[in-house]
Amino acid sequence: PNGLKVVTVEAPALHSAMVAVYVRVGSRHETRDDNGVSHFLEHLFFRGSQGHPDPVRMNATVEAVGGNLNGVTTRDASTFYTPVHPDGLAPAIAVLGDMLTRPLLEGLAVERRIILEEMLDEVDERGRDVDVENLSKRSLWGPHPLAFKIAGTPESVQAMNAKKVAAHYRRFYGAGNMVLCVSGPVSRRRVRALAARAFGRLPPGPLAVETAPPRPAPGPRWSHVALPESQTEFRLSFEAVAEDHPDARALNLLRRVLDDGLSSRLPHDIVESRGLAYSVGASFETFHDVGLFEIDGACAPENLGPLLAQLFRTLGSLARGDISAPELERAKRRAAMHLGFLQDSPADLAGWYGGNTLFRQPTGFAQRTRQTNALTRGDLMRVARR
Repeated sequence: PNGLKVVTVEAPALHSAMVAVYVRVGSRHETRDDNGVSHFLEHLFFRGSQGHPDPVRMNATVEAVGGNLNGVTTRDASTFYTPVHPDGLAPAIAVLGDMLTRPLLEGLAVERRIILEEMLDEVDERGRDVDVENLSKRSLWGPHPLAFKIAGTPESVQAMNAKKVAAHYRRFYGAGNMVLCVSGPVSRRRVRALAARAFGRLPPGPLAVETAPPRPAPGPRWSHVALPESQTEFRLSFEAVAEDHPDARALNLLRRVLDDGLSSRLPHDIVESRGLAYSVGASFETFHDVGLFEIDGACAPENLGPLLAQLFRTLGSLARGDISAPELERAKRRAAMHLGFLQDSPADLAGWYGGNTLFRQPTGFAQRTRQTNALTRGDLMRVARR
């Protein structure tokens, strides 16, 4: 009745279940003043709720039925989840529900210290940001919130207080901005009854909205931080299309041509044939309004020039349509097998159907396979050129 979306993926052949709650809130829903508040709030949920004020006992309740409470904050969403034995759905859903509907939001000082410690991974001894993820997003999108650091800055975390955290919680943790997904050998009827009890007290709340980032200025941009390290870490980013754009399927397949096992292009051309790096990878990251096609890796500093030269030759060959029929069929076959593998995992099933429901109606596995199999060499050449 309050508008909470409940997604069930009934997979009776599996032997474990996944309970996951997806919330449409992340660093792109913040300002410079409260940057990091979504991540901070994620930490605070695990410090107890009104029904489970002792966090040790709260975790023990879920662990007793095979679970392990966890959470993650990204740029556009926050996820809270636990695997669970199918017989333990009731306590798992009840604990997650109480965490998210009646949090104590206590222990700010301790969590602040933990988060500041966590952030040290991204900086050098001088406090400079050396994380390629942060640097590349900032180079692409400048002051737009999609370029904000997920954990915030040391200054914004130091300034975090109970008022900011509570305001963020009230604004984004309504039922209309949330999806509960349960996958595995489960019954939808039972899940709905458990969800009503655990999440029924949530106010409806609106669905979050976002402002798309501006298009990057034409021409290449370069960002570099000099470090006295034995390896140079790099990332090459191309703005691409959103998750539900028709060209996204072709970009996913193009990514497999480049990086999907040692016989694909990047490992063969750069690692195995020339020894220019230990590993180079390609990825296609999508949001509901924009995407990024990226290539990253690490190499000895003296190898960076030859590596980039070969990388651009490889990308240029794809833009010219230099993709063989066997190469295309291999990528399609492996994409179809990967979709089959996902269906053996309650976590992957929940992410596919529940996580996607935050933003759009999810595509079924059979439909996605048909879309991929219909792609041609011309489609891959077209998106490579674009």
